[in-house]
Amino acid sequence: MLEIDRRKLTAERPPVLLAAGTVLLRPLAMAGIPAIVASSDANDPTFASRYCNGRCILPPRSEPEALVDALLDVGDRLCKLVGRRVPLVYGEDYFLELIYAHRERFTKTFLLLLSEPEVGLALLTKDRFSALARDRGFPVPRSIPWEELPETDVPVLAKPRSKSVWKHSPIQDELFGDGSKARVFENGREAASQAGIARFRDQLTFQTYIGGDDRQLWSFHGVSDEHGTVLASFVGRKLRTSPPFTGESSFIELIQDDELATFGKRMAEQVPLKGIFKMDFKTDAKSGKHFLLEVNARFNLWNCLGAENGVNLLAVAYDYLVARKRPPPLSYRTDTRWLCLPLDYRAYRQLAARRELSLVGWITSILSTRIVYNVFAWRDPAPLVMTFIRKLRKLLRLIMAGPRQWRFTAS
Repeated sequence: MLEIDRRKLTAERPPVLLAAGTVLLRPLAMAGIPAIVASSDANDPTFASRYCNGRCILPPRSEPEALVDALLDVGDRLCKLVGRRVPLVYGEDYFLELIYAHRERFTKTFLLLLSEPEVGLALLTKDRFSALARDRGFPVPRSIPWEELPETDVPVLAKPRSKSVWKHSPIQDELFGDGSKARVFENGREAASQAGIARFRDQLTFQTYIGGDDRQLWSFHGVSDEHGTVLASFVGRKLRTSPPFTGESSFIELIQDDELATFGKRMAEQVPLKGIFKMDFKTDAKSGKHFLLEVNARFNLWNCLGAENGVNLLAVAYDYLVARKRPPPLSYRTDTRWLCLPLDYRAYRQLAARRELSLVGWITSILSTRIVYNVFAWRDPAPLVMTFIRKLRKLLRLIMAGPRQWRFTAS
């Protein structure tokens, strides 16, 4: 189902079909780019945003072929309405996998800038990425085959092979939990002795763990042209993750560091990466050496923070796709940070339990800077309201289910 206001559609400023939430919708709005939001959830809070210029209800993700057909059909319809192909913006590896699986069909229907198949496919799984990185001579943590794990005496990191199907899977529930994306063991023997690790070993990859806390994690973000030349970029650093060391970003910032920027740009152009990308690094706390952890070739929450600080990579990508317009040299500020309050509160609790962060320190870190939030915005409050309503409805259903279950049991 497609609902749009056709009066706002023009060939000069074609809309974006956005398969993501408000964290990517708002940077588009900042650049005056209209967006049609596509989601499999008919009650997606993003539809309530003042910046949503139309909505498209997609088939469920359990029906990938139908979902692909729906996306392509919407792309064709938008092309006919504005007289040209429109950009497709995606915020998850799930959609990126679909695009690469049907690359020819998607590139005929949408304006897309993708890396070469060899590179793009390698970025979707940890093992392929490690092989690609080694082939390019990049500094990456050493991969450890299962057979060598019991003999490994250094700290080991275990993480899922696939980047798109680990969430809400038995691997996460049984091995990681609490939103972790990986698990650290004191050595390989400890990892190999875990029954759960052994059971899921074919779905896991193992590598040496790079020491250091969350502040040693940094990233290089950019947009490159079809030749792999970086058009615009910025450097970001994680302040906190939930859970610490192996979780999702909860509090992040941009930083100015010419050495890191040069290091990241050189690697991005050496791959080469094309289109939007994010390169994650960790600096070893002892040696000071930078290690490349992974590369994501999709739009992400950092793009929102970049736009708030003066470098809107979504706008750069859009202008290049639509008009082949290259940006002038761009500078950015570092006075605004991004926060996911529920995740960051969990991060605080976990750090506090280890006596690494006090309540005053946590509150001060948030109140001492300008903040952009993952869902809330003063100029666009409706998505947060809808999120609360959904959670309230879920809570009420659980409460009502309790008495019904009790009556059934009592009878």
